[in-house]
This record gives sequence, structure tokens and C-alpha cells, in this order.
Amino acid sequence: MRDAAPTAPQPKYLADYAPPPVTVTHVDLHFRLDPLATRIRARLTCERREPGEMVLDGEQLKLISIAMDGAALDPSRYTLTDTALTLHDAPDRFILETEAEIAPETNKALEGLYMSGGMYCTQCEAEGFRRITWMLDRPDVMATYDVEIEADLPVRLSNGDEVAPGKWHDPWLKPTYLFALVAGNLVATSDRFTTVEGREVALNVWVRPGDEGRTGYALDALKRSMLWDERVYGRAYDLSVFNIVAVDDFNMGAMENKGLNIFNSRYVLASPETATDSDYANIERIVAHEYFHNWTGNRITCRDWFQLCLKEGLTVFRDQQFMQDERSAAVQRIGDVLTLRARQFREDAGPLAHPVRPESFVEINNFYTATVYEKGAEVIGMLRRLVGPEGYAAGCALYFERHDGEACTIEDWLDCFAEATGRDLSQFKLWYSQAGTPVVTVREDFKNGRYRIDLKQETPQTPDQPNKAPLVIPLAFGLLGRDGREIQATRIHALDTATDRLEFDLDEKPILSMLRGFSAPVILQHDQTDADRLILLAHDTDPFIRWEAGRMLSKSRLMAAVTDGAGFDAGWLDALHRLATDEAADPAFRALALALPSEDDLAGSLHAASVVPDPDRIHAARKSAQRAIADRLADDLPALRAAMAVPGPYDPRAADAGKRALGATLLRLQTLRDGGDAARAAYAAADNMTDRMAAFTCLLEARDTSVAAAFEQDWKHDRLVMDKWFMAQVAHADPSEAVAQAEALTQRADFDASNPNRFRAVLGGLSAGNPAGFHRADGAGYALLADWLITLDASNPQTAARMSAAFETWRRYDADRQTLMRAALERMRDAASSRDLREMTDRMLG
Repeated sequence: MRDAAPTAPQPKYLADYAPPPVTVTHVDLHFRLDPLATRIRARLTCERREPGEMVLDGEQLKLISIAMDGAALDPSRYTLTDTALTLHDAPDRFILETEAEIAPETNKALEGLYMSGGMYCTQCEAEGFRRITWMLDRPDVMATYDVEIEADLPVRLSNGDEVAPGKWHDPWLKPTYLFALVAGNLVATSDRFTTVEGREVALNVWVRPGDEGRTGYALDALKRSMLWDERVYGRAYDLSVFNIVAVDDFNMGAMENKGLNIFNSRYVLASPETATDSDYANIERIVAHEYFHNWTGNRITCRDWFQLCLKEGLTVFRDQQFMQDERSAAVQRIGDVLTLRARQFREDAGPLAHPVRPESFVEINNFYTATVYEKGAEVIGMLRRLVGPEGYAAGCALYFERHDGEACTIEDWLDCFAEATGRDLSQFKLWYSQAGTPVVTVREDFKNGRYRIDLKQETPQTPDQPNKAPLVIPLAFGLLGRDGREIQATRIHALDTATDRLEFDLDEKPILSMLRGFSAPVILQHDQTDADRLILLAHDTDPFIRWEAGRMLSKSRLMAAVTDGAGFDAGWLDALHRLATDEAADPAFRALALALPSEDDLAGSLHAASVVPDPDRIHAARKSAQRAIADRLADDLPALRAAMAVPGPYDPRAADAGKRALGATLLRLQTLRDGGDAARAAYAAADNMTDRMAAFTCLLEARDTSVAAAFEQDWKHDRLVMDKWFMAQVAHADPSEAVAQAEALTQRADFDASNPNRFRAVLGGLSAGNPAGFHRADGAGYALLADWLITLDASNPQTAARMSAAFETWRRYDADRQTLMRAALERMRDAASSRDLREMTDRMLG
């Protein structure tokens, strides 16, 4: 054996991709589980594809033995480092056998094989398998697996079908990142599903004893997802069992491992007493997302991690479609746009901007981003709009047929659509390689019966991409008359040049309804009058445009209040009153329409308008606007709230959830007037967690902190409910007290920084949930978050790096805040013990 010193992490480049010279076609694994000394025997069936050494990935592994074709391997035939095992002069075909030892109990990074509350579990995406044993830990190496788990535990699970107790065979080719193992004292809620092909599938949701009463909704969501994927995409499940396991300590939401999905407990466990409507919706969506990965991610995976959007963007789009079919399509679309703007537009506008398919990375975990997921989904949606539903179905069918069992690229995906539809998609492909959010400027002119729309597109500079080419942008639009009637139904115009013009012969100037359904992820600059927006708000046939018109009316007034101290005019307040009291409108839509733009949204808009945002003034302006709305609705609030009461047993489905959402919005307004009297009564009367949390947060904002002690006393036994308690106290604290509140909560015995849910509840509650508190002028919020991220980075680099993105907007603010944030970033960079946090801070500092 020749030892070699580890080298500093170097960037990887898409342009440098090359297949491995030696691949692995089958993997046999034997685990003998022990908290501090787990032994893993691996038997790899290897084949040479081209000349070159075989370099297997491996980290934090203790080598016990190594053999080739049954004989101990001479130390001169391999080199072992902290990150790799290199074989010299390997033959064309051979069996490599290794035995490694690891300590799952001390693995606090939650990557590879680790322990959570006495349960063994794995997380291998993106590069966690290398912490289990030596392997080609890359997505283009796909193999079949046989796994045996030796342990004195009642439940031992892995991928595929169980062929004997603790022995699993997965017949489907898969890369290492889809490997999974779970072992522990677990109980299952079970059901069965018969696929359209006649396959009988056993469905199990595995949890700790005592939690099985909260698994019904996840199991129901799984069955509905399986039916939907068969009906809409023609995709049936392909094993005899589908297992879901709930894990308390998990960095992500869930993981789509073949046949054995591992979930963060918060996205499995739900009961009316412990989970809110949003929890139920998240469970439904994430269960669907991970199940849909069975075909878009597992059966067809990505060739390399630069193609991450191939599986994630497509699967997010699929879960969006599912949720729109299961719930209110309009409300779901608005919610998706809110998420995109809050997370991805912000990312695109700062130093962390990158293409949907990045060109390089140091740590792939840093590219599980809103751009890859949410913008990736928008790109799929645009493709569907351009080729039409039938063309999209044909392209998908060809993709599934041609590439089943393969590791693919974006080019493979787009080629299927080009072939199926006869459409040239070469320009459309730029959406994958160009970073930044395009700005589409719209100007209107009407003269002598001729109506003209002039369009211009421009994508701002982003890091490493100063020059941008025109994209293909599908713009869905319609035209309304002054009386609100639709005179031009929705049509799609593909803007594929820097400038373009549309012309119509009309008797009068219409009202332009542009970007219906949010047909493209762009920023629309369109100077419409308040009068036009009020007509759109009242009459447009597209729900997104109605909501967007109201949002723009609200944003213009809030920005004026921040910059000039302007008040809130009666016309705007009257429009909101009409909307709130419109009994024909969907309550969930009314709740969204009454919600003001967020503080971060306003800060970004002010920055885009060359105004330095003041977090304190933004917070004060929103509070003032909320009070003005509450005063305008004062006479109607009690009756409106009463009309939103939901009789009978709790039902998480859309109709009842919408009423509770509007009821919570109205309660917040009423609290601004009565100081919390209605909220105290609502808290006492609440028979479900949605209503209880709505009242609780209202009381926190009314500075009635006594309710926090009562809440804790009632729910201190439930870890997931207590996560809500921790977060609410920080997110709804007065900005002047938010940092102190967060710091005090971190000193509690039940604050566990090693649990990502609890850590995010407190520190994320500050950085994302209380912007004015986080951006306190003295920099205390920046210092507190930086301190904790430095501490966390030593054990859990993934979570630390992702949460460091709270600093990505540091250049928006005034010079003093910039200095303080830059100092925090530099301190994190200098103290970083992982390449994850170091890369993120380097990128943000530029």
C-alpha cells in the first residue's frame, strides 16, 4: 500500500466529464451493525471499459481487508488515501472484496450510515455512499445490489424485494446515491396497491412505536400518487414492496431511494392535533415527489451531478401537477410562484446565482438549490407550454422508452422532445446554461384603432456570465375591455428575440393581461395604471393575474410608505374590502390576496429600484398597512371569521383548509384592533393544530407571551410540535427582541443543534422568519447566526452551508450593515472546517 497526502478540494467542471475506465455491474454488501464498529463487507463485480486506473471513493473508513478474485491484494497493487482507494493494473474483469469499519453513532454529518435515536439509517445523495464503503460513488455507475443486514433488531430494510429476513435483492440498476438501509425497533402502518399492470405491492410506513397513529395521511398520499402517475404519465411501480421510513434526524425533506424512501419525520407524521394544514399539504406533496422519482430519477437517473435538474426539476414539475389536480390549481400555482420568487429570484439576483445546469462546483451539496429545483420545474413547464400537452406526452413517452435503465443528460431529454414534436429546441436549451432572471419589458400604444404591444427581454449580468443571449420565453396573455369582458382569450406568444411587437385592430385600447398563469419565470416590467389593475383584480379570467394585480397594487403602496411615509388610499383599501367580502371567491385565494408582500420581497424590490432598503422601515410600513386593512374591515371581521368556521371533524383537504387559511388571516387583522381578545378565545376553542397555531402566533405578535408557557406545557412531549413552538417565538417576536429570544432558546436543554429541524426552527426562525430582527442595525443577528453556523459546520456541513445563504443579499443594504455582514462572512470563511461552508462563503464574498 502506498499512502498519499490528501489534496485541497478542487472544482469539478462539466466540460471535464469522462466515464470511469472500470465500472461496477453488481454489488454484494454484508453489514454487521454496531454503533461504534459496524463492519461492511463489499463484493464488487468489475469490468474494464477503457484503459486507466480504477479510483474508488471512500471517506472516514477503516480498512480491515482487501482482496481481488479471492486472493489478498498485495499492498503494491493499491494506494489508499483519506478520500480514495486506487487500484493499479486491474484486469479486464475481476471481483474486488473489501471490508471496512465505521462508527455510525458518531456520524453527526447525517451522511452515509448514521444513527438517529437508536435507529440505523442512511443518506447517500449526493456523495454519502463513500462513507459506507469504497465504491465508484457517482451516478453514471449503475449496478444491481444484494444486501444482507446482520443485527439484533426486529426490522432490517434495504432496497428492492426482501428474499429472506434481513436479505434484500434489488433487480433494477441503480447508482450508489439511491442505496438505502434502515434497521431498528420500528412498527409499520400497512396497505396494499394493485398496479395497472396487475402487480400486487405491499405498502408500509415505518415509524417508532407510538407514532403509528399519525401515518394514515402519508399512506393515503402514497396511494393517490401511484394512481396519478399511472393515469397521467403511464408509469407503474415495479417492485413487490414500497417502504417509507420516518427519521427524526435528517438533513433534507426526504430521499427517493429505490423502494425504500427515507423521510424527515415532519413530512410523515400528522394528526389534526399535532399538524397544521400546511404540514398535511407538505406531506402530500413530498410523498408524491419521492414516489414520482421512481421513474424520473431512479429508473432514469442523471449521468453526472451537473445534470441534477434532469431529475429534480422534472420531478418538482410533476409534483406541482399532482398538487394542482388534488387541490385548487389556481391556489397551488400562486403558491409555487411565491416560493420561486422568494427563494429562486433572490438567488438569481445575488452572488449565488448559477445556471439550472451549473458549469462547475466544489461541493455538490451546495447545488441542491431553488434554481435547480424550482427554476428547473419552471423550465419543464415552459417546455410543455411550447410543445403543447400532446407534444409533451409524446416526448415523455419517448424519453421513458428510450432511456429506461440509463444515466442521462439534459441533451438526452430535449432530444426526445425535438424528435417527438419536430421542434428545434436548441435556443430553448439556453434556459439550462444561462443564469439570472430575465426581465421582460412591456410597452403599449394605441392609435387610430391600432393597438401595439412592444416587448423587450434582457437578462442581467450574473457571476461569470456578463453577456446573455435572448431566450425562448412563452408569454401567455389575453385582452380585456374596459368593462372587464375578455376580448382576446389566452394565447401564447414565444418571445425569442431581444425585441418583438404584437399588433391588433381594436375599437378601444384594451387592458393587457400579460403572463397569465405565470407562463415563464421572468420579471415583468409593465407600467399599468391603478385603474387597469383594479379591473384585472375584479374581472380577469386568470386567477394568477387577479392575484398579481392585487399584489402590485399593494406593493406600490408599501414601497411609497417605506420611501416617502405615504399613507394608504381609500381606493386600495376598498378593493381589498371587496375581495375579502366576495363570498363567491375561493377562501384560499382570498387569503393569498389579502396577504401583503413579504419584508424580503419589498427589500428586493426597493433594491431593484435603486433604493437602499431599511429593514426597520419596511417592517413598520407592513404593520401600518395591516392596521389600515384591519380598520377598513373592522365592521366585517367578526362575521367574516364566523363564516369561515368549519363544522364537524377536521379535514385537511383543500376546501376546509382554505377556510381556515382565510380565518387565520382575518384573526391576525382582528388582533391588531382588539389586542388579542379574539385570539385568546380562538386559542382556547381550537380543536386542531392549524387553528391553535394561528391563534398562538397572533398572541405572540400582540406581545402576550403567557400563552407560550401554556403551549409548552401541553406539547413538550412532542418533538415536532415543539419545533413549531421554537420557531414561532423567534419569527413572531418584536424585531428588537428577536435575537435575544433566539439566543435564549439555544440555551435550553431541549435545543439540540445536531437535529436539523430544531436548529432550523430557531436560527432559521430568525434569519428567514424575522428579517427586521436578523438585520438589526448593531449586527447582533449576523453575529449569532455566524457563531452557530461555525459550530455546526464541524459536524453537519450540509445544513451549515445551506443556512449560510441567509447572507447572500448582503450587498442590498446600507454601508454599516454591509460591513457587519461581510465581517460575519469572512469569519465563517476563515473558520470553516468543511469545503461546503467555505465554498458558499467564498461565492458570497466574491
